[in-house]
Amino acid sequence: MSRMNEILRAAHERAERLGLPYSGAVLPDEAHELMQGLPKAVLLDVRSHAEWQFVGVVPQAVNIEWRSFPGMALNPNFLVQLQHQVDPEAVLLVMCRSGVRSDEVARLAAANGYSEVYNVLEGFEGDKDESGRRNTVGGWRQRGLPWTQG
Repeated sequence: MSRMNEILRAAHERAERLGLPYSGAVLPDEAHELMQGLPKAVLLDVRSHAEWQFVGVVPQAVNIEWRSFPGMALNPNFLVQLQHQVDPEAVLLVMCRSGVRSDEVARLAAANGYSEVYNVLEGFEGDKDESGRRNTVGGWRQRGLPWTQG
């Protein structure tokens, strides 16, 4: 079995175990491998403009704000922007800061015609550590995957 198939199988198993209404859930390393190995894979970063600017971005990611800082109001144009920028046939890998907003978006995308949708667990910054800080427990950055300062 190819590495891509192994990752997708594990992602589907996580979806079943967690009762997710979309294709699956992947770890940041797995999302990165899928981006490298599947021509149809698209990383969708749904964090806020402020997060992209001050925390960092993933090269080649499609950035569409789901909630706006400071009030975290929903982007009323999100679905239209998604449909204009990402093909519904893409392998859609959705990432936010920690995996919560991306779950919301994965549910929305799956309910609106995207057939292969995966939440990126841990997100860009990972979970908070015992001191309440991010970037030390999991996440895209902590795992040393490609990113740049916004």
